[in-house]
Amino acid sequence: MSRYLIRRIEESPNIALHTRSEICALEGNGRLERIQVRHPAGEEWRDIAHVFLMTGAAPNTQWLDGCVALDDKGFVCTGHDLRPEDLADWPLARAPYLLETSLPGVFAVGDVRAGNVKRIASAVGEGSICVQFVHRSL
Repeated sequence: MSRYLIRRIEESPNIALHTRSEICALEGNGRLERIQVRHPAGEEWRDIAHVFLMTGAAPNTQWLDGCVALDDKGFVCTGHDLRPEDLADWPLARAPYLLETSLPGVFAVGDVRAGNVKRIASAVGEGSICVQFVHRSL
């Protein structure tokens, strides 16, 4: 999360930030009415109509290590972000396509990709662009 957004949240009087907490249940009739929260002091129900959940910015890509190139933070490297050492075993005459990983025919889009701007609209756009590269690689 950007420092700017963190500061805005901390300074906003109508936002309550609950760290080290877990939403266990959501309830409501046609809309959100209350949530159950688990935190170090125990569990409690809170009447609430809106929730913004920040799940973190660390990619869950450790299972890809050794299969495709990852950057030092664990994001998947693609296209122009692939380093020469990432392409040492690249078997094709062509360079990797824009969203292609270090494994030919395997593509990455969205938040997991190194250099992505971490916005839903961006991920959707990358996915639609990726389709043409998949067709080319086939």
